Amino acid sequence: MTTSTSRRRPYAAALWALAYGALGAGWALGAPGYPWGATDPDPDRALSVLAATTPGFGWAIAAFGLVTAVTATALARRSSSRVPLFLAWPIAALLILVVPDSRLMMGVAYTPLLLVAPVFGWGLGGTTLADAWPWPVLNQLVCVLGGLLLAAAALAYARDQERAHWFTPRRGRRAVYVAVAVPMVYSATRWAWAMGIPLGVNAEFLAEGEDGMWLAGAYLATFGAFGGLLTLGLTQRWGEIFPRWMPGLRGRRVPPLMAVIPAGFVSIIITVAGLTYLRWTIAGRFALDEWGAWLPECFWPVWGTALAVATVCYHQRRKHDAPPSGSVTAS
Repeated sequence: MTTSTSRRRPYAAALWALAYGALGAGWALGAPGYPWGATDPDPDRALSVLAATTPGFGWAIAAFGLVTAVTATALARRSSSRVPLFLAWPIAALLILVVPDSRLMMGVAYTPLLLVAPVFGWGLGGTTLADAWPWPVLNQLVCVLGGLLLAAAALAYARDQERAHWFTPRRGRRAVYVAVAVPMVYSATRWAWAMGIPLGVNAEFLAEGEDGMWLAGAYLATFGAFGGLLTLGLTQRWGEIFPRWMPGLRGRRVPPLMAVIPAGFVSIIITVAGLTYLRWTIAGRFALDEWGAWLPECFWPVWGTALAVATVCYHQRRKHDAPPSGSVTAS
């Protein structure tokens, strides 16, 4: 990443903050589109930590946007002060991990299925991409984008002050093992249900999904398990050099961002979904004899954190790679 690009990050974050703050003021003044509370048409709106808010909360959003913009602008000054970092990291974490909810993960997980369903003639109960990505969920993506812009600016600001010695290849390997193992626990329960085995649930609960619900669950389980196995690429040679069975790419260097971007995004949505389940578990919304329906998800923040650590370690290891060229590059 060039110096000029890194210096633009704070201004991009500040621009986002001002725009979103203006949007919040608009909602407070009566503009349509407030994405939380009673104006959210999604029956799962209670998943959000902002479910109880009203459009008047837009004034708080406007103030938050102003504080975020000032913080981002301070990051652009490249001073030796750590004060902007102390503000930037909590704001970024709030936007990335707290404001979104598990619907963001569901939208990502179901999108591939919804794209191929028409090809095979699957009705899926009439569910469409628009159903998977209503405005309240798209708004969550917008908030995650703002958090990532601010986090990128904070990283650039801290680069000369802090060294990332903690993110070593050894820790990256350990994180990968955790990121592969945790989703398998969830997958085991969903595969069992699809085969009629009441793993972690009672017979009555299992009967509720006999209309095909558990087949969809098995799809999600397979999706998660496949993603977990792909995580191995963050420590394997095929994650750095395209393998021989890929015509046209074999032997060529894998662009680091090709792995960093999707892995980083998945680590976010998995952590967000897990935090939602933890919040509901603490609130006592689940039955103990149906632990299979909620306990595996409570470990998703561990999965997301491990994936994030593995991704950063991969990036640290490969950031000094030579840029791609027409010749084959060694790892």
